[in-house]
Amino acid sequence: MAFHKLRPQIEEILENSKKSVDDRLSEVCELLQTSVPYYDWVGFYFQNGDKEELKLRSYAGEPTDHEIIPFGKGICGQVAVSNKNFVVPDVKAQNNYIACSIHVKAEIVVPLFLNGRNVGQIDIDSHTEDPFSHEDEIFLEWVNKKVAEIL
Repeated sequence: MAFHKLRPQIEEILENSKKSVDDRLSEVCELLQTSVPYYDWVGFYFQNGDKEELKLRSYAGEPTDHEIIPFGKGICGQVAVSNKNFVVPDVKAQNNYIACSIHVKAEIVVPLFLNGRNVGQIDIDSHTEDPFSHEDEIFLEWVNKKVAEIL
């Protein structure tokens, strides 16, 4: 995947201070979901105030019932606790997985840090089995660094 082509577009979206942070996050989700063939659902979750749970803030793809995810539950909840990327090549092989859609076969979650603290994450579901590479992780870490600059 030619992620380098998406970088300037993401920077342009995030630098547009005429739009709200939520609108810019939604645009990033839409760009990723429509530009990367195996990114079928893209969303940003953030810690819900002082609660030990994540709250969905922006997304692109099918609507989800999982707007609140407790820390430790599912892939997103595990990343909120571990502070580490989590790549799941086959969601069926995961015991602690929250199914969002019967079509999801793989997931990648990358934590988003602000001033060294895990404040949220980008979550991507794929209908393709085992599509994510180290290149996806590096790119999504970069996306999150850029997002942190506008929070």
